[in-house]
Amino acid sequence: MRSELRVSMLQMTSGNRHAVNQQTVTEAAARAAGDGCDLLALPEAAGMMNKDKEDARRQITTEADDPFLLTCQELAARHGIWIQPGSTPVKAKDDRYLNHATLIDPTGAIVARYDKVHLFDVFLEGRPATGESSRYAPGAEAVLVDTPWGPWGLSICYDLRFPHLYRDYSKAGATVLFVPSAFTIPTGRAHWEVLLRARAIENGAWVIAAAQVGDHADGRHTWGHSIIISPWGEVICDLGGETASQHMVTLDIGKVASARQQIPSLKNERDYTFTRVSAQQTAPA
Repeated sequence: MRSELRVSMLQMTSGNRHAVNQQTVTEAAARAAGDGCDLLALPEAAGMMNKDKEDARRQITTEADDPFLLTCQELAARHGIWIQPGSTPVKAKDDRYLNHATLIDPTGAIVARYDKVHLFDVFLEGRPATGESSRYAPGAEAVLVDTPWGPWGLSICYDLRFPHLYRDYSKAGATVLFVPSAFTIPTGRAHWEVLLRARAIENGAWVIAAAQVGDHADGRHTWGHSIIISPWGEVICDLGGETASQHMVTLDIGKVASARQQIPSLKNERDYTFTRVSAQQTAPA
């Protein structure tokens, strides 16, 4: 297993057309290759961020025909790098879409596919309900992919709030956990870093969480703070909450084994039964 993974993380302000995002990732891949990186990591909705239902419908297609993914495949092959394209919307079997993540190897082949399992249906005070499930169908499969740096676990954004997914990945040996995201401002401010650090600490794994940032063409606003966290819970890189940017970090994969040896919580886990008792007092007659 290779001991060092050179990651270029891209923080984006994705537009509502594939073409503008294709240009962004084309420039980012060239920079990543020029820096000698092994992997380029992108955020959720990297391919297109468009809340206009009819406009989006005219553009969204299948994985095989998606122009953004095709560009990522061509760039991976051209530069000889891995690309985790965050996610992009593709057609589902019904009238909805899939929030679709992939992993592309240096030959340009898609070697893993993951559809967002947990959809962002929340009810924040003072804001409209999000209702992601009204447009997107949920995935039903966790995906762990073997790489030269060990197994990598794929997830997307709201999945972050379901720790059992990352626990299962880590019990299966995951060294890196991907959480490409487009967090809202209120949830990002309150929960983003603490949840990501928790996933890294409790599993002793590297966490790579590229994120969307700023004001988008479709009117949305995202938190940013793309972040990489070590297996010990240290914030190695935070790209801030202001502008799109790109940064390279070298991950020491050996720190995974070190963290898990020092705090072997994955091995210490035990089965248990669940009992519920009542402590309610009967009112006096």
